[in-house]
Amino acid sequence: MHILAIALGGCVRGEPRYGITEDTGGHITYVLGAMRALAQRDDVSRAEIVTRLFEDAELGGVHNESSERLSAKLSITRIDSGNRRYLSKEALAADLPNFTQALIAQLRGRERLPDVIHAHFADAAEVARAVRDALGIPFIYTAHSLAIDKREADHSACLDLENRISQENRAIGSADAVVGSSRDECERQLLQYPAADETRIHCIRPGIEQVSAAPEDIVEAEKLIAPFLRDPRKAIILAIARPVRKKNLVTLVEAYARNPRLQERANLVILPGLRRSIGRGEAEQVAVLRELVDTIDRHDLHGKVAYPRQHDPSQVRGLYALARKTGGVFVNPALIEPFGLTILEAAANGLPVVATCRGGPKDIVGEIEHGILVEPTDHVAIGEAIEALLSNPSAWQIASRNAQKNIVGLTWSAYASSLRKVAGSVVRSAVVRRGSHAPRTLLVCDIDNTLTGCRKSADRLSRYLAKHDDIAFAVATGRSLVEARRLVRDWDLPEPMAWITSVGTEIHWSHGRQLKADHSYAERIADRWNGDAVRVALQSSAFLTAQGTVDQRRFKASYFLDDPSKLLAVRHAVSATNVAARIVFSHERLLDILPAKAGKAAALSHVAEQLGLPMDRVIAAGDSGNDLDMLQECPNAIVVANCEPELRTLSTRGRAYQARSNHAAGVLEGLEVYLDKMNTSPMEQAA
Repeated sequence: MHILAIALGGCVRGEPRYGITEDTGGHITYVLGAMRALAQRDDVSRAEIVTRLFEDAELGGVHNESSERLSAKLSITRIDSGNRRYLSKEALAADLPNFTQALIAQLRGRERLPDVIHAHFADAAEVARAVRDALGIPFIYTAHSLAIDKREADHSACLDLENRISQENRAIGSADAVVGSSRDECERQLLQYPAADETRIHCIRPGIEQVSAAPEDIVEAEKLIAPFLRDPRKAIILAIARPVRKKNLVTLVEAYARNPRLQERANLVILPGLRRSIGRGEAEQVAVLRELVDTIDRHDLHGKVAYPRQHDPSQVRGLYALARKTGGVFVNPALIEPFGLTILEAAANGLPVVATCRGGPKDIVGEIEHGILVEPTDHVAIGEAIEALLSNPSAWQIASRNAQKNIVGLTWSAYASSLRKVAGSVVRSAVVRRGSHAPRTLLVCDIDNTLTGCRKSADRLSRYLAKHDDIAFAVATGRSLVEARRLVRDWDLPEPMAWITSVGTEIHWSHGRQLKADHSYAERIADRWNGDAVRVALQSSAFLTAQGTVDQRRFKASYFLDDPSKLLAVRHAVSATNVAARIVFSHERLLDILPAKAGKAAALSHVAEQLGLPMDRVIAAGDSGNDLDMLQECPNAIVVANCEPELRTLSTRGRAYQARSNHAAGVLEGLEVYLDKMNTSPMEQAA
């Protein structure tokens, strides 16, 4: 497969100089990391990055070269639009038509077209859509940073921002697939747009280059900041971000300035991009840098704050390592951060973090558990969070160990594997549904710890299902559709015919390379349901904590309940609303309140009905209380060996097959038992 990525903003080159312009930031790290990993795959014949050609001696002569080869299968192609000036993101709109025409003309002159385009930012999606219309090449869209959140973070609206929101909406609505980096981006940020379709959104977490700093890198980092600091032996509070307002660097300086204990314990080191001088550069860059320096001056922080003018990648590696060596902390105080690659880079270096609670860092810090989330507009909270880590060696060590332990799987190689699968599904004009005839049996499986948990057995089950096209495969999970698709993709599981998600409140069907929501099921379970009334009734319950925004669905109100003895109080509160609801409690703390007619059992019955299968031809497998109603409803239930204790009573009462094997091996074990029983005549069974 030939994958072509389009990235128009900033200075795209093989050895980037981050921060040299406002737009030369994290998305270029993303594009290069992703494409380098894709180029290393055997199933990718060519990875090509397309960007603008421009002339600017101060930004580097390489940008005037039509081609830059980075490896045997990876290259950068620069398209001459006729305008050879460097253009900021805001100025690119006027140049897009000419750039698009030039790219289409260049592609038409090739012997073979790319198989798929990956557009980065909405301006690239405009180009990709025109290329698809002209040449039939499908495209994937990655937003990186969405303007609706920017508008809300800045509490402002302007024509340029509204135009960008419209452009993003067109990109989201027209792309063959949309890739987001976090649950927050996929299930909240993107879904704020009218054109968003959850079935075309895929969550693929970016990776990082996990390269340790060499001793000489640390030495060079020390030399870089030493001229600024009176006592360079202190712990380092490190921040790395472009000098734009949304990165909120001035508030970090205020947090440091207004906390004398921080100044006593640590130095503040900020890498605010690359600059020629404070007064040269794009307007926002100049304004932010001047405000940064003015804040340092106003609080007389000289000798305590370093903000070098230039740096290179080896010095950045060295600073991460030096910050860890000194017992320091990395800080990302952005007003909104779509993902947060620097937070991953800090984790790779074992460096604890204090990060904004807005956007992707909620996912990252929640998963890696290497720091503290803060409200980015509260400089007092930022200062206290930093101090909490610096002053508590035990908390610092726990965060550092978690960082090193939990960062391992977040690699560009893993990202490339997932992106290649999404690209493959986009390229195929239609996915042929397994089997040339109607299925004779339906297998419905929970995902977490039922299908997942053992790679070898998951592969065995996948191979078995591939050989038996008379078995319709479906999943039933408490996770959202986006998360369920991510897990199925990451575990190389077969594409389900039906997706039962959000604890049996949503059903989607696979139709070719698209998913279609089952609206008839939604109408069925909507009877006498009022989720808002449930949430109002429970909002003052001190023993409940609402789960994140992305876990609240139209037909599901979700909470954490750490004291199971309070479950009766929850039932009374919900009953008082007169809402027809049912309560699902699982994993000793997860509480989901659903419509009375919903749940995994109801969804399983609906799927079987739609396939024209009687319940005695349905097999269901699970491992937790989340699956209990489904397993009770299904006459052919499988409880995997690694199940939670509450499910063992099903097998002891003869209501389910208790597998001897864990995870997918247990599913396969039970599946073969039931299929053998189904294929044996009643006379043979009696004998």
